Amino acid sequence: MRTRFAVFITLMALAGCAVGSGAVVKGVGSDDLLKLREGPGLNHKIIVGLPDGTRLTRENCVTNNGKIWCKVSLAGRPSVSGYVSADYLAHR
Repeated sequence: MRTRFAVFITLMALAGCAVGSGAVVKGVGSDDLLKLREGPGLNHKIIVGLPDGTRLTRENCVTNNGKIWCKVSLAGRPSVSGYVSADYLAHR
């Protein structure tokens, strides 16, 4: 039962990850930044830090080590793209 629930939660999170949908960084806090990384996971190089409120375009999401990572690009600078943890994304 627990496994089914985890799969359900993962599928629901991925369903909210529509390609081309708008997202905003939320929940990082005023004294921290969400790391935009070269790949989906903590072991990938940090490109830039993103404060709460940063507008993004979501491209796709993947699961890596039980965490959901979304490929995103900056809404105002689409050439800047990478992966962020889905835990800190909200729909805009």
